[in-house]
Formats: sequence, structure tokens, C-alpha cells
Amino acid sequence: MAGCINRWRVADKETVEFWRHLQVASGLGGGLSWTALGFVLAAVAAGAILPSARGRVRGAVILFSLAIIGLLAAAALRSGGSEITHVGYRWVRHLSLFFMGLAILSLAGIFIFDVLLPRIGLNPPAIGRDLIVAASYIFLALLLLRTAGVELAGIIATSAVVTAVIGFSLQDTLGNIMGGMALQMERSITVGDWVRIDAHEGLVKEIRWRQTSIETRNWDTVVIPNSVLMKSAVVVLGKRTGQPRQRRTWVYFNVDFRHAPSRIIETVREALGNDPIDNVAIEPPPNVVLMDYKESMGAYAVRYWLVDLSRDDPTSSAVRGRIYAALGRIGIRPSIPAQSVFLTSENQQRRERKEKRELQKRLDALSAVELFSPLTEAERLELAGRLRAVPFTRGEAIVRQGDAGDQLYIIASGEAEVQVAVAGSPARVVAQLREGNFVGEMALLTGEPRSATVVALGEVHCYALDHDGFTNILKQRPAIAADISALLARRRVELAGVREQLTEEARHGRVHETQRDLLGRIRSFFDLLV
Repeated sequence: MAGCINRWRVADKETVEFWRHLQVASGLGGGLSWTALGFVLAAVAAGAILPSARGRVRGAVILFSLAIIGLLAAAALRSGGSEITHVGYRWVRHLSLFFMGLAILSLAGIFIFDVLLPRIGLNPPAIGRDLIVAASYIFLALLLLRTAGVELAGIIATSAVVTAVIGFSLQDTLGNIMGGMALQMERSITVGDWVRIDAHEGLVKEIRWRQTSIETRNWDTVVIPNSVLMKSAVVVLGKRTGQPRQRRTWVYFNVDFRHAPSRIIETVREALGNDPIDNVAIEPPPNVVLMDYKESMGAYAVRYWLVDLSRDDPTSSAVRGRIYAALGRIGIRPSIPAQSVFLTSENQQRRERKEKRELQKRLDALSAVELFSPLTEAERLELAGRLRAVPFTRGEAIVRQGDAGDQLYIIASGEAEVQVAVAGSPARVVAQLREGNFVGEMALLTGEPRSATVVALGEVHCYALDHDGFTNILKQRPAIAADISALLARRRVELAGVREQLTEEARHGRVHETQRDLLGRIRSFFDLLV
């Protein structure tokens, strides 16, 4: 029993001695346990707060683990009889302390640069952070060397010569690194900027120590050495101090000299400004300019501000479609260059055949409109000759609620939606119109403002009939006004009857009352004799 107690006392004494050697080797004394506990808690907290930094946290934990293993080895050497001045003990101890310092500095860098500074609105560049952390590593190494009794003056003098040799042999690499440092420190170019460098144009994805990478619209990644970047002219696209990111873009088109420039400019400007286009800025608004006079045509340009710089071609395509439709509505086609010669065998028979086909299309469109059912075949034929083809493109308003007008539109092809806005509320879609539908009958017959907005959902081709085109028919046969007013009154009362659940007798009385009102307004608008 006494022997067991003695062995226990010896083992306990050896454990106490080992723990004392471990504390001495760490240089922290009794604070080693608290340091280790604090590091573990800080590492767990960093991994939980910043999932993106878990790789760096894992690296710091590995370094700290190596440091603890090294300190245990140093304590074992001392317990085995090695002196403090022993070379092996000193190397193991100082290397372990260096690993521990690296681990603590790495974890501190994560908390300072990834947690603390962003919370107070500071976001230093990655290269600046790396430089500060690297400088702290060097300071730690010098401090440990000095503690170990190494003469630093000789090391510094020797390192200066070595640095000069390395700098001369790696001047291109150092130029790239210094260029990367300058870019990140000055923030003249940042990740997310659209830039043009020589023949390359794209989005800056990353700025690293040696190179800057940009992604083009063609899905290419261009890697440019920072030293080349610093020597080149760099255009940062769409970036102006205090302004949103958007870039002025040009779209060109040509129109024959026979058409007045003021009319062309006003027509296209209204088409672009009245209804929004995806990725085109509202402010500043698009504008139209006459750029030049060419051999047989005027050269025009639309200048608009592109919001999403990655979608330049699709947006310009939408703008070109809007230009084409706007010119088509006033009977103008984009000009054909004078050099192009088209030979077509044109004779009277061919012209008559084309005119007959077009006239039949217009008659079919009129026949589909119930409003014109009281007309005779001859009257519809006369009316067909007065129709005017007007195209619209996606997003354009055919009519706008509240606008004055005297035209009726018959949809020949395409689809549109009807939007109604109530005071204080945004517009809502109440119906869709397709081929054969028409809008604007009340504007045509009475001149009253538009009661709804009709927006084209794609390419929509319409026939327009204005007040003057319908006047001659009504003047020749005023009785048509009574038939049309009866038709409109019946349609209005049928809709009101469904909403208000009117009886048959109430509907009949309201039809007569509505017809009298409409007939009076039609006669007044067209100045018809009673």
C-alpha cells in the first residue's frame, strides 16, 4: 500500500512538473488555459457569424493545434532532462509560439476586417487587408527572433541585398502586384464596374494581386495583368459621380429627304417617351437628332440611356422596333440606300391585283365590326378607302384614358389589353382585345375623351378611321346615325343591366333614353340636319 502511494506521489509530481514546463514554454504562465479556451470560443463564434470565412477559421484552428502540439513536445523535452538552452527545445518552442501567434492574428483579422469594420461602414480593399495581416506576421517573426537572441541587424542588412536581387529579377511580377495595390487603394475601378480596355469590354469580376478579370457579354473571361492595366486607358462605362449607373447608347436610322426632319424627330421622340421600354432610363429621356445628310436620305440617331449594361443589343432592338412602328403609323418606311437597285416588273394588272387584295382586307375588317352593320355594301366600300393602316409595337398605347380623340381603331392582327385607372388607384387590366375587335367608337361618333387605355401586347396592326372619313357617309344618309345610336345604346344597356341587375322593363326604358342622348350627340358632332 505504501508503494502504491509513493508511485502516485511520483506520478503526480511528474504531472505537475510537466504542466509547469508547458506553462513556461508557452510564455503565458497560468494564462495558457484561458488563451486556449478563448481561442476555441472565438473560432466557433467566427464560424457561426461568417459562414464564408469558415475556411480561414479552419486554417487558424490547425495552426493553433500545431502550436499546442509543439508546446507539449517542448514540455516533454524539458521533463526528459533537456535544458532551456538546448537547440532542439528552443526551435520547437519558438516555432510553436510562431504558429500560435499566426493563429491568433488570423482569427483577429477575421473579426476586425470581416465583422467589426463593415459594421461601422468601412470596407478596406482585400489587398490592403492582406498587407496589414502580412505585416503583422513579419513583426511577429522579428519579435520572436529577437526574443530568441538572434541579431536582427545582420538579417536586415542581408535581406536588403536579397530583396534587391529578387526585385530586379521579378520586376514584372512586382509591377503587377503594385498595380493591383494601387487599383484597390484608389478604387478607380471596383468589382461590378463595366469597363472597356483596348478591344475588350466587360464586367469586372475580381481584382487580385497579379491580375484583373473581366467577363464579356460573349461569356468570355479576359485576364489582364495589373501592370498592363495601369499603363492603358480604361473607360469605366456608365459611371458618373452622384448619378445612377446608365450609359448613353445610339441607334441609327435613315429616312428619305421628302419627309420633314421636324416631323420625323417629333414622331419618334413621342413614340419612345410616351410608353416605357425595358432597360431604358426615364431620366434623362431619349432624344432624336438629325446627324447628317447622305446621298438620298437624312441620317437620324436615337440616343437613349441604357440601365442594364449587359442587355445592350436586346434593348437597342426594342428601340428599333419602336422607331419602325412609329414611322409606319405616319406612312413612312426607313430609307433604302441609293446604291441599291430593285427591279420589279410592274404593270397595271399587277397594281390592280395588289389594290384589290388590300381593299378586300379592309372590307373584311369593317364587316367584322357590328357598329358598321347598318351600312350598305357601297358605303362600306367607300369607308374602306378611307381607312388608314397604323402599326403599333409591344408596350405602346393605342389610345390613352382621358385623351381627346376622334379616331376609331379596328384591330386587324395582334393582341392588346384594356386598362382602366380609377382616381387614386393604379390602372388594372379589365379585358383583352384580338383581331376583329375595335376601340374608340365614342371618340369617332361623339368626340368624347377616351374611357380606357389600350396597350399593345406585341406587334399590332390596326386600321384607323377618323371623324372626317366618316362624315361624308353620314352627310349623304343621316338616317344611319339613328341605327348606330340604337346599336350603341343597346350594347351599353346590356352591360349596365348585368351590373345593376335591371328588369326587362327597366332595360327597355333605358335603351330609349340612352339612344336619344347618343343620337343628339352624334348629330351635334357631325353637324347633321335633323
